[in-house]
Amino acid sequence: MDIRLRNIKKTYNSKTVLQIDSLKIKKGKITGILGPNGSGKTTMMKIIGDLIKPDTGRVEYDGKGFESASDRLTYVSHNSYLFNDSVFGNIAAPLKFRDMKKEYIEKRVEELIDNFQIRYLKYENALTLSGGEKQKVALARALSFKPEVLLIDEPTSNIDPNFIKLIESALKRINNDLKTTIVIVTHNTAQSLRLCEEIIFMRDGNVIQQTLTKNIVNSNDEFIKEFIELN
Repeated sequence: MDIRLRNIKKTYNSKTVLQIDSLKIKKGKITGILGPNGSGKTTMMKIIGDLIKPDTGRVEYDGKGFESASDRLTYVSHNSYLFNDSVFGNIAAPLKFRDMKKEYIEKRVEELIDNFQIRYLKYENALTLSGGEKQKVALARALSFKPEVLLIDEPTSNIDPNFIKLIESALKRINNDLKTTIVIVTHNTAQSLRLCEEIIFMRDGNVIQQTLTKNIVNSNDEFIKEFIELN
């Protein structure tokens, strides 16, 4: 689905941390939100995911409010909350919530366990896992019901470098196969270049450039050029 932000403003302790007059995130694309720490990336993602409310403005999902998209959208943070249950149970939870048939749940969970190479964790309690293992389980759970929109905050922040390629391949695959709209918060320029079709670059709560990824490396903005060189 297309996502539009209109006249968004968010303030904490009298400080404006996000101000966006108009922004469109295109349906079926992988879009990266890039920028330094404190630029408003996570705040914007949480507003899109309806985890926090803006002080002013609104977010539209195919022209409608969040209630029209709530069961078709999911958000994964870099510190995702997992249930006190097995890895299998965590991944199955969204499907059980949607009253899917038992046979389908088992098939879908097994598929994701294989895709994320976590079969050895299948019966482990998710709360006992390492940070990287939790991140993989959280992503598998988020993908279980094949959402139309996937919002991810730093998807590989806790992942061993050996598994970054696996995670990125999984995201490309669901975007290609299911046309899932994926929005990724990252400070990693190389990852955004590998994954994203479009980049939204943020600074001090503002969008200072939105462009095709291939164009970001040739930006005329001195701050963006320096950021890319260092990241």
